[in-house]
Amino acid sequence: MSDEKSTLCEENHFRDFYLKHVQSANNFAYYKCGNDEAALDLVQDAFTKIWENCSKIDFYKAKTYLFTSITNLFLNTIKHQKVVLKYAKDAPNLDTNNQSPDYLLEEEEFKLKLNKAIASLSEVQREVFLLNRIDGKKYREIAELLDVSQKTVEKRMSGALQILKAQIENI
Repeated sequence: MSDEKSTLCEENHFRDFYLKHVQSANNFAYYKCGNDEAALDLVQDAFTKIWENCSKIDFYKAKTYLFTSITNLFLNTIKHQKVVLKYAKDAPNLDTNNQSPDYLLEEEEFKLKLNKAIASLSEVQREVFLLNRIDGKKYREIAELLDVSQKTVEKRMSGALQILKAQIENI
């Protein structure tokens, strides 16, 4: 049994694991963040983490570890973006488009409210909402991507919209 735990540290086993799961991991990461480059970064970081910890990871749980790592890395990215947004809000606002300071402040406050509201959604609701509203995917396409029924997608979207409407007026 200990041989099985260490097989991920053997280069050929790791390479096979990588080749078998890189596409699904990349798709999963893309669905989380909606950006090809960011998804690739998440996947590479997750595989690097697995390689660095190969002796500690049960070979049969490596796929779960991979997808959990991608989720955690994504959440860390979101936390970082919140810090950047907070800093940008606190920094002096440059009037680059000749809008009134009041308008710029209202726009910035709305963006922050919207980002906070989106962040408050459950992971599955946020995923469906962003795939639909940002990527323009139809419910049927989202259902296929996430391997769930279209009704499930509709239910998640409905829940997301209810939460967002409760938190932000006129969304």
